[in-house]
Amino acid sequence: MSHQSKKVVEKETILNVGFDDTDSPKGMCTTFLAYKIVDSLKKQKIEFLDFPRLIRFNPNIPWKTRGNGAVSFKVKTKNPSKIKNQIKNLVSKYSDTKNGANPGLVFFESDEIPSVFTEFSKLALWQLIHRKNAKIFAKKNNLEVYYQGNGQGLVGAIGAIGYDFHDHTLELLSYRKKPKFGKERKISTESVKNMQEKTSPSTFNSFDTKKGRVLITPHGPDPVFYGVRGENVDSLVYATKILKTPEKLDGYMIFKSNQGTGDHLKNELTFENMKPYASGKISGIVANTPKIVKGGHVFFKITSKNHDFWCAVYKPTGMTVVASHLLKGDKICVGGGVRKASKNFPRIINLEFLDIISLVKNTSLSNPECNKCNKKMKSKGLNQGFECIRCGAKASKKISIENSRKIKNQLYLPEISAHRHLSRPLQRIGTINQSTKFDNSLSWFCVYEK
Repeated sequence: MSHQSKKVVEKETILNVGFDDTDSPKGMCTTFLAYKIVDSLKKQKIEFLDFPRLIRFNPNIPWKTRGNGAVSFKVKTKNPSKIKNQIKNLVSKYSDTKNGANPGLVFFESDEIPSVFTEFSKLALWQLIHRKNAKIFAKKNNLEVYYQGNGQGLVGAIGAIGYDFHDHTLELLSYRKKPKFGKERKISTESVKNMQEKTSPSTFNSFDTKKGRVLITPHGPDPVFYGVRGENVDSLVYATKILKTPEKLDGYMIFKSNQGTGDHLKNELTFENMKPYASGKISGIVANTPKIVKGGHVFFKITSKNHDFWCAVYKPTGMTVVASHLLKGDKICVGGGVRKASKNFPRIINLEFLDIISLVKNTSLSNPECNKCNKKMKSKGLNQGFECIRCGAKASKKISIENSRKIKNQLYLPEISAHRHLSRPLQRIGTINQSTKFDNSLSWFCVYEK
């Protein structure tokens, strides 16, 4: 290698970019902004070092828009300041600040991501992190930040750069052309069903066969037309060829994501860390008979490490029947988000899964049976024993019989329509995807011909 070319290599910088909270309930979308940025950088032949990352953080944050997703990506460049300015301009242009978006943008120049970033990201996955803490973090770590509004987006922006994947999925998001934003999405239901049959288990949660519902199209005014989640690039690109819509779409981009990993529920909840809006899991013993309330929702208590915790299973999850069959003494592990205390209830864990570890015997007392006549004996009155009305045989006390339980030792998940972005679907239980190789020539990004 000549001295001169060595110099050029040394001047290349690896730039990590993270951003979040550029959308509002009325429009825009953080992933669409990413699509626009990538399009602009690819035209300048900027080298991407990995898929853009779409990281979903704690789904219980009250002020999130839709799926609480932040985006980051990593590029190699000789002119980082030029790129930073371009990205800043695009963030300003495509953020819905007039409807309450609070965009945050973070730049970090380094190939290695320090562990403080990863720790911050882990916390954002299951706790409520105040924007003040994000600003302190940025200052302490000399980050170049840019934000509008109250800067809430900085939390996700830092977290998206720091996220450490142990398992991942991919999502192909296809985008609409501008005149179509906010208009009804028309997609052939049959083609979605067909796509799921042909690509499963390499894709997941595209169609709810039980309810006949399409799960890949959002319902809001944002620019996304559909999103297909899966395990590898080829299956996702194949899916786009099967799906049928009369609408001419703009293009698509594939993100590496933590969707479908259940990562937000890995943390053990305790009496100390169970703050409002936290997500996690807890093991314990059912402490009371479940109550079914109006609307069919089920509430029960579990005892864990000498503390009682209320759990709620809501009707749309489809897990209420299972919850209603629990008995005092059953050992279970539950996962979900903590709802803050209200006038009528203390803090409650809204369940996203119910894993039955062991069930108590369900016994009840019954009048004894006459061995000779195979008939139940009748009581002769209080404390006077029992007698067979056919042959006169006698017995002194009731007998204990074991009734079968209607539930089993197994994991119960919500119905697919009630899954959150991060929920781990049944077909992903026990699978870990670490293998997706990034290849810049792969079709992870595509703008359709005009």
